[in-house]
Amino acid sequence: MKNAKSLVDEARAAVKEVSIDELEAALRQGARIIDVREPAEFAQGHIREAANIPRGILEMNVHQHPDVAGYEDALQRAAAEPLYLICRSGGRSALAAESLQRMGFDKIYSVAGGMQAWEQSHKPMVKES
Repeated sequence: MKNAKSLVDEARAAVKEVSIDELEAALRQGARIIDVREPAEFAQGHIREAANIPRGILEMNVHQHPDVAGYEDALQRAAAEPLYLICRSGGRSALAAESLQRMGFDKIYSVAGGMQAWEQSHKPMVKES
């Protein structure tokens, strides 16, 4: 029997993780980011460029990312460019990245430390009112 920590540790070992500084640099270059937290968490504070697609529906809806939605080949377009995933602490994003890798995404990155690290570094956030 595996617990959640074991699953996350295995996922982290199988995916590429980036720091919040690496993410910030990628965002300046126009990178795509998906926040895999639940909508209520997202509303409390998120990265301006992030699309919110919760982990529970990510595999079914990744093709609906605003940059690729509406194209017949949306899934292929989503996988063609680097895609960054973030959550609260980096666990859910690692699990989500592992899942997308199994779907064929090879330029997928989980953000180590997640939004906790982002906020602790005083990086810009948007909060919904």
